[in-house]
Amino acid sequence: MRSNEKFMGLMFAIVLAAIAVASSSTAQESVKLPVPQTSGGMPLMEALAKRQSIRSYSGQAISQQLLSDLLWAAFGINRPESGDHTAPSWRGSKETDIYVATAGGVWLYNPKAHDLRRHMAEDIRSKTSSMAFAGSAPVVLIYVADLTRMAKAAREEQLLNAHVDAAIVGQNVYLFSASAGLGTVIMGSVDREGLPKRLGLRNDQIVTFAQTVGFPK
Repeated sequence: MRSNEKFMGLMFAIVLAAIAVASSSTAQESVKLPVPQTSGGMPLMEALAKRQSIRSYSGQAISQQLLSDLLWAAFGINRPESGDHTAPSWRGSKETDIYVATAGGVWLYNPKAHDLRRHMAEDIRSKTSSMAFAGSAPVVLIYVADLTRMAKAAREEQLLNAHVDAAIVGQNVYLFSASAGLGTVIMGSVDREGLPKRLGLRNDQIVTFAQTVGFPK
């Protein structure tokens, strides 16, 4: 079972890399994720008992299904009738975007369609943080807050709540990772000046956190 999951993960990584190389246009490229598995898994109290920060990864690729489940758990839509998510947001702003950095480039998670939109072809995992292990994780989740979506308030209040919202998303990733046998950590050192430039973000978009995810070594 583990060898089959490893093979599927490798094939998914190859697909992402192939799409990234195929064209310089980013507007229409997307990868449809499998339907997330929203039942089963480890009981909550067991996941809490196993939750920990992992900074060393085996390099084993994450399968397409596992990535689908991970992103849905992080900030997917769990109530389609209202469009609400698995994590709350300040005054319903839903300002957090998840950029998925992989060997095949950077992808933007679209919760409504539950797919990945190609953002850029460059592998920037090692450039997300001064921490060397970031480059060895198969996935680095970059949380970006779009302040234009946030309720009107002083910028200081927006910034505070944008970071709180992203931290809750990150905790969802911690609990899912504990349940799925993955390792993860929210990095304490993120290039908050250089990373927005690499991603081509607007001035009203900010990087809140970055979080590595992979199989523990």
